[in-house]
Amino acid sequence: MAEMTLTDLSEAMSDIDFAMLSTRAPDGAITARPMSNNGDVEYDGDSFFFTSEDTEMVTHIAGDRQVGLTFTGSKGLLGKPPIFIAITGKAELIRDKAEFEAHWVEDLERWFEDGVDTPGLVLIKVHADVVHYWDGEDEGEVDV
Repeated sequence: MAEMTLTDLSEAMSDIDFAMLSTRAPDGAITARPMSNNGDVEYDGDSFFFTSEDTEMVTHIAGDRQVGLTFTGSKGLLGKPPIFIAITGKAELIRDKAEFEAHWVEDLERWFEDGVDTPGLVLIKVHADVVHYWDGEDEGEVDV
């Protein structure tokens, strides 16, 4: 199989809702938690996640912008394992309402009742540096 492109990876990621977002704590420990991409899957190297200002994750990102994302597909083709994608990049904490609106979907109101006006709302933007992938047979990486 030919090496995957960012477009190929975007297509593979279109059915994957959750990623594990890994951050580094002040003591150097790596912590991870599941985050929904909210259907924002036209992947161009940037991933977006909503959270609250008072989370440990926001504190970690404020101290160290280097983060990791891992995605796992739900099934492979013809009995193959699913695709696994690991991204390393830098996170940015966005507090701009216009940016919130650009990435908002109604389903988010389950967690953020006041929508984009929710007090303490933060949008995390992760810009990939490198995307690694493995689909059970082929593996590679794409520099973004």
